Amino acid sequence: MKTILFILMLAPITQTTPDFTVIAKALSAGDAATLAEHFDENIELIVLDEEGIYSKSQAEQVVKNFFVDYPPKSFKLVHRGTNNDKLHYCIGNMRIGDTMYRVSFYMKQTDEKSLLIQELSIEEE
Repeated sequence: MKTILFILMLAPITQTTPDFTVIAKALSAGDAATLAEHFDENIELIVLDEEGIYSKSQAEQVVKNFFVDYPPKSFKLVHRGTNNDKLHYCIGNMRIGDTMYRVSFYMKQTDEKSLLIQELSIEEE
C-alpha cells in the first residue's frame, strides 16, 4: 500500500519532467518535424543571425531550412536544469561539419502535463 501511494505521489512530478532525450535525438538527426512537436504555439527562435518570434509552423520551417543547409553530425547535451518547477532549460553542442554550434532551449509548463519549447537558439561558437 505504501508503495502505491509513493508512486501516485511521484506521478505528477514525472509528468512534468521534460524528455530531453527525444529533443536531443531530433537535433542530432536534423529532424525539424519531431523537434517542432515540442514547440509552443509561438516560439522565440534565434538561428545564427536571424531572430524573431514565429508561429509553431513557421518555426518548424526555419529550423528545417537550417538543417537542410547545415546537416548536423551530432548533438550532445552539456547542461540541463530548472530554475523553478515550470521553467526547464538545456544547453548542448551540435557538430555540423567541422564547426561546433551552441544550442539552447527553454521549456515552460503550459498546463499540468505539457512542457513546450518557448525559446530555441542555435548559434555558432
